[in-house]
Amino acid sequence: MTIYSVGAAKEVVLALIDAINKEDFQLARTYVMPDMRFEGVLGTREGAEAYFLDMEKMRLKYDVKKVFVEGNDVCLLYDLDMSGTIIFGCGWYTVEDGKVKLLKVVFDPRPLLK
Repeated sequence: MTIYSVGAAKEVVLALIDAINKEDFQLARTYVMPDMRFEGVLGTREGAEAYFLDMEKMRLKYDVKKVFVEGNDVCLLYDLDMSGTIIFGCGWYTVEDGKVKLLKVVFDPRPLLK
């Protein structure tokens, strides 16, 4: 694993979020490793394709409120628009070799389960 500068990891993650917000999923795929792992409140996805199949259906929109960076780890605090329901959440992104390798997400899912 290569240790990147704080700016490099942050730039990769914010570019990924920007591409997702613009629904440019082809571009978004270029910022993640093919074997990326997603761990979230509602389940786990193995591989970038499984993750992006969900993202393409959900059409989420991120409003980033704060960014924290430590080495290859980037933490975002954001409001997430999930089909008109706004949920405050946190994403922990691990960047390896210039691409997101792992994403862990936490938020309160109760508004979605109604």
